[in-house]
Amino acid sequence: MNAGRPATTGRWLVAASLLLLAANLRPLFSSTAVLLPDIRLNLGLSAAAVGYLTTLPVLCMGLFAPLAPRCARRIGVERTLLLVLLLIMIGTALRGVLGSTGLFLGTALGGAGIALGNVLLPSLVKRDFSDRAALMTGLYTMSLVGGAALGAASTLPLAHLLPGHWAGGLAVWAVPALLALLAWAPVAWAAGARRTGGGPRILPVQGLRRDRLAWAVTLFMGLQSALAYCVLGWMAPMLRDRGLSGTESGLITSVSILVQVAACLLTPLLAARGRDQRGLAIWLTAIATLALIGMVLGPAWTVWPLALAQGIGQGGLFALALMLIVLRSRDEHVAAHLSSMAQTTGYILAASGPLLIGILYAWAGSFRAATGLIGLLGAATALAGWYAGRDALVRARTVADPAPPVETLAG
Repeated sequence: MNAGRPATTGRWLVAASLLLLAANLRPLFSSTAVLLPDIRLNLGLSAAAVGYLTTLPVLCMGLFAPLAPRCARRIGVERTLLLVLLLIMIGTALRGVLGSTGLFLGTALGGAGIALGNVLLPSLVKRDFSDRAALMTGLYTMSLVGGAALGAASTLPLAHLLPGHWAGGLAVWAVPALLALLAWAPVAWAAGARRTGGGPRILPVQGLRRDRLAWAVTLFMGLQSALAYCVLGWMAPMLRDRGLSGTESGLITSVSILVQVAACLLTPLLAARGRDQRGLAIWLTAIATLALIGMVLGPAWTVWPLALAQGIGQGGLFALALMLIVLRSRDEHVAAHLSSMAQTTGYILAASGPLLIGILYAWAGSFRAATGLIGLLGAATALAGWYAGRDALVRARTVADPAPPVETLAG
């Protein structure tokens, strides 16, 4: 048995704690988006400052992702994930205090924590649940999307009930982060008891950035992320531009995101059944891209069915991108570094997608011009998915730890 794998009796308790952890990696985004008009009005933020606020966590996710393998090497995966929850809890709470300073500082701290968590979850699945990789990948991506949907649906009602209104609505999401921290603490403690130095650690790898398959996985993650953030940032404005009310546009967007939950669970199971994942990548990209274009250019009566289809395609792409990190990696060490590489590039690309759509909209005065960009993103995503979906492993070699942790008497 892998020295880092928990005993069978506690394995699914670890899985449950992992899912609770994953559910805390997205409410920071959706809670801010729902309260953005109130935040801007109460703090007197300029349009530029609002743009910085919405881009800040995405940029942090790209900038801090490379630190995840280093932290895991020094203190262990489990203790790094404990740090993730601590950063999210503190950052989320800070958003509701200290005015604009707390808002921006807390958002940056939360984004840094989310970056570390995003990178290490595929590695943990590869190490502890390699025999159930498809199921666990589906469950934790479902938790990610479910956390985003929960944040979008419940932040505004909670803000109306809490003192401080918008500030309370932002800060209240520190509570589920605290609960997840309390649930994960015994897992981190048990890992530390098995080995000094914080439990099983991530070792360095060589050759990853020279491997074409690794770059294909990286580009697939980045391009589908760019498409996803175009949806999150612009689907509702696209629908309002077509004449739909703000309420109906928000409802359609919310339903489309909720549909992603089911797609996140089913896609990894389908991916694990096939000899490769090329066909699945092509189909999911086509569904997500064409449905979004159709919502802008197609007849009004097609908006609802296309929103459902777009949710299936987009949720499936996200789950497949994470699953490919697991499937293309030889071990948990390669998975951690490949995840870091893919998500560093991925979230930098993701920030550019909605920005370009905004520029095109300002230039053309409608979203019709943006459909060309969406089509190009879709074509590039399909091409990257075709190469990343091949039945092969990235050619990266794990380097032996020159100073392995000393076993304790308990070990």
